[in-house]
Amino acid sequence: MNDTNTQEVNIGIDTSTTQLDIFIRPHGHFESFENNTQGIQKAITYIRPFNPTRVLIEATGRLEIDFVCAASQAQLPVVVCKAVNVRQFARATGRAAKTDKLDAQDIAHFGEALKPALTALKPENMRLVSDLLTVRSQLLTMSTMQKNTVQYMPKSVHTPIKNRLKALQKEVASIEKKLDKEIAKIPEWQAKLDQLTSVKGVGKVVAYTQLIAKSKPKKVALVACMRKLIVILNTMVRDGTHWDATRV
Repeated sequence: MNDTNTQEVNIGIDTSTTQLDIFIRPHGHFESFENNTQGIQKAITYIRPFNPTRVLIEATGRLEIDFVCAASQAQLPVVVCKAVNVRQFARATGRAAKTDKLDAQDIAHFGEALKPALTALKPENMRLVSDLLTVRSQLLTMSTMQKNTVQYMPKSVHTPIKNRLKALQKEVASIEKKLDKEIAKIPEWQAKLDQLTSVKGVGKVVAYTQLIAKSKPKKVALVACMRKLIVILNTMVRDGTHWDATRV
């Protein structure tokens, strides 16, 4: 390791569902770790000796949570940056190609050039958002089960089922209010939320979609539409753009 007391060390991290790609600037080292508990601890152990000025990671609203929590607890200088800012910076420097390694390099270079302030994040808030999303998902699954049950059960037992369904819906609404409150505390997430909800029909938390069509052709068409929407949403998040119906 080429230590120096005069240069800042900026570490860029590109995040995916399964992997953390890490670039150390100016040393030029590149390593990848699994995006799970064991991999994150290995990544932190790898990063710490470089004594970084900043550890920069893009806000995805979900994929970076575990790493940011662990890095904050390890007292590393974390910066959660907006993807649009990094992309604009990369284009300004002439970068057109995109790979995991190049993305990590761009994030580190962004940190060195613009010197963004450390993000004042509270790991417990990020963890709470993650937990709330998990519980909400479970409640929606239970709600769907109750809706399915009422369709084939006799009317004589509909009342208790509907009462249970109302209680679940009330809990979901309560959790969504808590999510709004917690997400508002993290500007990067609030910006991403505003991006995604610019799409007509996409709520604050993307709802689970139930395939109700029985014929195979309709299912295939519906799945294709869902996949197209997901691709569009991922592109919006990557480029920092809002919904444009003329491009669909």
